[in-house]
Amino acid sequence: MTVVNTLSIQSIRSHDIFTVSFSPQVTVITGPNGSGKTSLLEAIYIALQGTSFRGTDTDVLGVDKPWWKIDINFVDEKKRTVKFDPSRTTGRKQFVIDSKTHYRLPAKYKYPIVLFDPDDLRLLNGSPARRRQFIDRFVSQLNPIYQTTLRKYERALKQRNNLLKKPTISKDELFAWDVAIAEYGSYIIEQRIIFIEQINNSLNDAYNAIAKSTDTVSVHYSHTVIGDSKQKLLNELSTNHEKDRYLGNTSVGPHRHDVIFKFNNLSALSTSSRGEVRTIVLALKFLEVEIIEKVTGLKPIILLDDVFSELDLTRQESLSNTIRSHQIVITSTHVLSDNPQFQHVELL
Repeated sequence: MTVVNTLSIQSIRSHDIFTVSFSPQVTVITGPNGSGKTSLLEAIYIALQGTSFRGTDTDVLGVDKPWWKIDINFVDEKKRTVKFDPSRTTGRKQFVIDSKTHYRLPAKYKYPIVLFDPDDLRLLNGSPARRRQFIDRFVSQLNPIYQTTLRKYERALKQRNNLLKKPTISKDELFAWDVAIAEYGSYIIEQRIIFIEQINNSLNDAYNAIAKSTDTVSVHYSHTVIGDSKQKLLNELSTNHEKDRYLGNTSVGPHRHDVIFKFNNLSALSTSSRGEVRTIVLALKFLEVEIIEKVTGLKPIILLDDVFSELDLTRQESLSNTIRSHQIVITSTHVLSDNPQFQHVELL
């Protein structure tokens, strides 16, 4: 189990220079809104996952700062440094691990993280893009090929959309990008379906363990695949050429799909109460931890960004009991507990 010991950051958002030590159990970072609590979680996420969960590398850079840097040390005395310098023409972000420099974090150095923030509690009520992001982030931690394919798909989609905005364009020009989108897109769809089915196998039990109810909860992908998914997507792209040229963007593909939740066989979005929705999301997070451990054999680090204030006491207790064997970093606007196992860090 990888455990973060210390974190030092420079020019990360509102922080000039800041160093913090972590407990191997629970560290609670408190401070008012705007004090930079989430930025500390973001720095851990970047160091262990390679990208931010809040924006681009440039977004992370403090105002009027020339570069940013993250140094992270682990209890096994290993360490790594992440540097970002926008003035460089190549290699703007660098990961220095065991004295070797990488320009993208290699899969073997990534460590699983389960992030839980207030936006997750609005997963069901939010846009399809938010639900796609949830499943994509989840699958990417378990399947490095998926993340690479997702990037290739996004690049191909951008190229196709750029072509669609031109005044004149031939079908042959579009076809090359149709093929790329169909190839990458079919893999994305298939992997999403596999992992959603895996979640679906346990979601109902996880929900009822928290809610102490007999309700039925399930999750489904918005598009079913029968037969050759690549050929099906290729056909859909071809059929929609004229429509896409009129719209100036690609109207079919996994970037348009959704993740659908049902509660007692009806739309969870329409029929579930606020408390029921939050319990569904909490159950999803529990399953994320469980599935990551099962697939990777690693205990993910848990980052909880100001979520306790959004949960009632029953759900707080359920969350605490489920993840207590992991290293946990919590942010909050107020002190959560005087538990001696909790290490407290206060930001002003």
